[in-house]
Amino acid sequence: LHLSAVKLAELHSDLKIQEKDELSWKKLKAEGLDEDGEKEAKLRRNLNVIMTKYGMNGKKDSQLVDTNYIKDGTESDTLDDPRLEKLWSKAKTSGKFSDEELDKLWREFKHHKEKIHEYNILLETVSRTEDIHKNVINPSEENLVKEEILHNKHRELKEKLRSINQGFERLRKVSHQGYDTTSEFEEPRVIDLWDMAKSANFTEKELESFREELKHFEAKIEKHHHYQKQLEISHQKLKHVEETGDKDHLNRNKEKYAMLQEKTKELGYKVKKHLQDLSSRISQGLQHNEL
Repeated sequence: LHLSAVKLAELHSDLKIQEKDELSWKKLKAEGLDEDGEKEAKLRRNLNVIMTKYGMNGKKDSQLVDTNYIKDGTESDTLDDPRLEKLWSKAKTSGKFSDEELDKLWREFKHHKEKIHEYNILLETVSRTEDIHKNVINPSEENLVKEEILHNKHRELKEKLRSINQGFERLRKVSHQGYDTTSEFEEPRVIDLWDMAKSANFTEKELESFREELKHFEAKIEKHHHYQKQLEISHQKLKHVEETGDKDHLNRNKEKYAMLQEKTKELGYKVKKHLQDLSSRISQGLQHNEL
């Protein structure tokens, strides 16, 4: 796959979550709790996202942006959207950002690209489901269930599109004005969650509690980023030592690399699982608003 050390660790974390979700689904199916097949469809969708994200879907150049935003001074991938490319180009040449801030901004652009990609996969799934539904001649109870599934998918599409529009407006504002030093959060995923939480049906007390949890979540993400960087450095050192042929030095570097790899995988899994839980809570709050 020609994946970097960090990407391999991320792939491991994503597959671990997918495996856990599939085991939970098998248990539900055995108990007859997924008759409409909605959870199974979501599992397939998630697997499709993973395969596309890491270039495992048989298509060339389908991988999403690499974890390291800069390699030898150039971006490791394109953004696949002229509007995003234009904003990023302006931000890079504006002189308003330090190297560290450009790193952070690139992560925001990368995150936005991933959101668009996931939205497009869901949109394609909904379109296929609608085509099948339209071809059914006789309405039945089963079709009424499928209509409810479609309704839920359209609601999910609406939530994702709202998040994409909010995210683009934020990128446009930051690219032109620079970062606000008084901003409460810095990590793109946390900013997204906080914006959505403020639109959900939470009481002031619940919202304050959620804000505190997001602060802990952001600290967890920063720790994960730290280990990702250390893993990449360790990987480069290991390649260098392999060329020198010093066995003792090589063994020490292999041990350190293996330790960093396991820690990065573990933190990646925890971050992604925590993100799933937080997103689910917000989604429930947004659905309650519609009711």
